[in-house]
Amino acid sequence: MYEGHTIGVVVPAYNEEGFVGDVLDSLPDFVDRVYAVDDASTDGTWDEIRAHATIERAPRAGESDDAVNGVVAIQHAVNRGAGAAIKTGYLAAREDGTDITVTVDADGQMDPDIMTRFLDPIVTGDAEYTKGDRLSNSELREEMPRFRLLGNWLLTGLTRIASGYWDITDPQNGYTAISLPALEAIDLEGMYEYYGYCNDILVKLNVAGMRVADVDMPATYGDEESSIQYGDYIPKVSLMLLRNFFWRLGARYRTHPLGIAYLFGIVSGLAGIALGVRALGSTLTGTKNDDARKSLTSLLVGVVGIIVGIVLDRRQNP
Repeated sequence: MYEGHTIGVVVPAYNEEGFVGDVLDSLPDFVDRVYAVDDASTDGTWDEIRAHATIERAPRAGESDDAVNGVVAIQHAVNRGAGAAIKTGYLAAREDGTDITVTVDADGQMDPDIMTRFLDPIVTGDAEYTKGDRLSNSELREEMPRFRLLGNWLLTGLTRIASGYWDITDPQNGYTAISLPALEAIDLEGMYEYYGYCNDILVKLNVAGMRVADVDMPATYGDEESSIQYGDYIPKVSLMLLRNFFWRLGARYRTHPLGIAYLFGIVSGLAGIALGVRALGSTLTGTKNDDARKSLTSLLVGVVGIIVGIVLDRRQNP
């Protein structure tokens, strides 16, 4: 327990033999319960988790605290993805009524000694969700590979637009903490199960009206190997963010000037692109028309509409 709040930690693991046990051993004493979720690993991850477990199933309603304290070992029958492992842990923590639930990866990259930085804004009532930020401080991001840094900045921009949290940075960071009211307010069952779960949950939190805070932390890399394939990851997550952007607008701003401005800008921009393609075809065939002028006008109107939408969005989501 920390400052009168029960603390749970979700540790998602896939092929983390040699790492996950050390992570479980390193968690602070104030942690009340750990949900170690093996996502159908093919190595010795599950055996390593079981060696640390005090109970090998999800807690059931009606059990005493003493019966479920410690490490809860949960295993997926098939590999479902990092987001699915987090979701499984979140569902168990929500069922337990855990006040604050932290997520810590099983690869040893996240320092458990800084966990209180994530808990304090929630304990003091300043936020319902906190997340790590390795990008804002130039000294803290020195160890991050250049290609990861570029990809993270790209997805930071896309996530800001999709989620409405215009000041968040490093949305891919898996070191997070969430309050019980926030867990109860969002659609956990519909949570994205691929690696973009971090981005997806931010959109859900915004629609639920929850406050989010960044926590500075260093980028640390060791001997672990990432299973993320960035050529597949970035397109998938970008498409998910596009869908979530339209869902957020429909859920919160369907008749609001913000939503209208965005919609008008997007429609005008698409019309401009279509007219531009037609103008190019006319040029190639020698046909004369004013499609080029119409295209530029529509594109300009589209850009203005989107800028107005962004300005209003930032004002609505300070």
